[in-house]
Amino acid sequence: MIDPTTLLTIVLMAGVTYLTRIGGYVVLRNRVLSARATAVMEAAPGCVLISVIAPAFVSRHPADLLALAITFVAATRLSMLPTVLIGIASAGLLRHFLG
Repeated sequence: MIDPTTLLTIVLMAGVTYLTRIGGYVVLRNRVLSARATAVMEAAPGCVLISVIAPAFVSRHPADLLALAITFVAATRLSMLPTVLIGIASAGLLRHFLG
């Protein structure tokens, strides 16, 4: 059974992430952006996700800290989408098996 608060949090996180992604392009669609500004716009959704889940990594749960380490290693070698997927999967699996 899915907790309604958890489901609402996930849906709101997805909505905010999508809005940050599309909002920048809608507002700045008629402007020519520098390479640096484009990189910032592409990194914004990941930053939103990190800001939402970062407080959980300050916990004392070994599963969260191990998932953080796995995600960090993935981030040094892969692009954003695989890193996010690996981070979510590792956190879920480690929380399930380690508690």
